[in-house]
Amino acid sequence: MSQEGMEIPLPSPGGDDESGPTPELARAALAQGGTASQWRLVWRRFRRHKVAFVALWVVLAIYLIMAFAEVLAPSTATAQDPDYAYAPPQALHIYHPSEGLGLYVHDFTVTQNPETFANEFEIDTDSYIPVGFFVSGEPYEMWGLFPMDVHLIGPEDPDRPFYLWGADRAGRDSLSRILYGSRVSLSIGLVGVAISLVLGIALGGISGYYGGKPDTLIQRIIEFLMAIPTLPLWLALSAAIPASWGPLARYFAITAILSVIGWTGMARQVRGKFLSLRTEDFITAATLDGCSRPRIIFRHMVPSFSSHVIASLTMAVPGMILAETSLSFLGLGLQAPAVSWGVLLQDAQNIRTIETAPWLLLPGLAIFITVLAMNFVGDGLRDAADPYK
Repeated sequence: MSQEGMEIPLPSPGGDDESGPTPELARAALAQGGTASQWRLVWRRFRRHKVAFVALWVVLAIYLIMAFAEVLAPSTATAQDPDYAYAPPQALHIYHPSEGLGLYVHDFTVTQNPETFANEFEIDTDSYIPVGFFVSGEPYEMWGLFPMDVHLIGPEDPDRPFYLWGADRAGRDSLSRILYGSRVSLSIGLVGVAISLVLGIALGGISGYYGGKPDTLIQRIIEFLMAIPTLPLWLALSAAIPASWGPLARYFAITAILSVIGWTGMARQVRGKFLSLRTEDFITAATLDGCSRPRIIFRHMVPSFSSHVIASLTMAVPGMILAETSLSFLGLGLQAPAVSWGVLLQDAQNIRTIETAPWLLLPGLAIFITVLAMNFVGDGLRDAADPYK
């Protein structure tokens, strides 16, 4: 039967007809679906990815910890007590047989080995150290601006030892140093990816939109950089940093190095998107309407695949964090007194760490959790941004 002779059944006004919903419900559903923005649709698909949704909250919690590291840390990154070098972790208890309900840790009994002259620690179950919340401790400057001395958790007597995750070779609290180190390691990932984003969109956009000689030149540069083995390139660029530079200068230098290496992948992805979009009808319409080339690029083309760019950036942040950690671990990145996860792992290079102080490997656990959570988030965003899923 031809389409002209076909009759399309309409639902009854009362909604009792089984052929479909009422016109009011149909219009409401159409309005709800028709007004949903691209980001709303991406968010709906992302929430259905349970693992990625949980990982997102883990990543947000990690960055929240990074922002308030000074308050959350039981001590500061530089406070040390050589008498408690390599002190083992103290277990946190919530009930004392004689004192009742309350937080406390047991004190140490410290003896010196007559052969190695190293301190040996034993948990003294007869002595306990009361622990409280928002207690006074080592002074610090919140975000480098506000002098404070309040810590979320710590001993009520600041002169008593408190090492929930043990101490390093200088008697510094490992938990506090890991929290402070998160600020450097995670910020390098964000800053490095932001620079890579600018370079990738700018050069990739020029390459994909204009084509011709600019495309050829940019692609040859990308191929040259991608042909160089990553680790030797890192080593060469890091070795070029003068040893006299301070921690802040080395921080920016490492970030620049990672950004120079990391923009090539983003540029190629942007170029591919531009090549596929420049022949679309809405780009042709914008061109005929008299829009300038920068407006076409940044107002019409880039927003159309912005969700894909964000997903790619999320996947790139863990790579930046691992790159900084690798360079610092090898002694070619950040150096003490700077505190990052890679710098902290330098103490885990000798056999004594594995035998007698395994808690110095905890920065590696922090890196593992952070990178794994970010990879899950990036995988979920990539699936949610794919319009064919």
